[in-house]
Amino acid sequence: MIGFGKIGQALASAFARRNIEVAVASRHSPEVLAPQAKAIGPNVVARSLQEALKADIIFLAIRSESHPDLASALPSWDGKTIVDATNSQAPLEQMGGLLSSAFLARLYAGAKVVKGFNHLGATALAMDPVVVGGHRVVFLSSDDEAAAASVAALAKQLGFAPVNLGRFDEGGTLVHARESAWGPLIFQDMFKKQQ
Repeated sequence: MIGFGKIGQALASAFARRNIEVAVASRHSPEVLAPQAKAIGPNVVARSLQEALKADIIFLAIRSESHPDLASALPSWDGKTIVDATNSQAPLEQMGGLLSSAFLARLYAGAKVVKGFNHLGATALAMDPVVVGGHRVVFLSSDDEAAAASVAALAKQLGFAPVNLGRFDEGGTLVHARESAWGPLIFQDMFKKQQ
């Protein structure tokens, strides 16, 4: 997990709840992050950015302006799956008119990008997604079906009910911010009945 603000910590809580180890990193040193990571759970481990980037699946919970520097942190993003848990409101011209996740797919060339977990606020994201009779929904969107399926499997492990919205330019528009406009599913806290 890259980024350890409110969203990063909420996501780390989801991993801790299921006793799944997760590395967390940010622009701060591991020593600075370690007390908060330990407070969330013993399976939340503060790492350096370079150590965290060794993971196959990387959650991004960073500010839009940090992406260019992070994208240059690896010579190649081939084989990596990036979960874009952010809501960028950068001007469309800065992103070549693309949705933010499609723009990130170009920026992190070679990586498979999945938009996910971004529609829930930090408070909802930090809560146990399992409720009586159901699970909190997490919407996913990607231009790579296999990557979306692997993130959906992880979401299920975390206790969420993943709903795949399809490609970025299809259902993915429902969970993207476009400049000052929010996609209609952003901040919608929904539950799916157990089946």
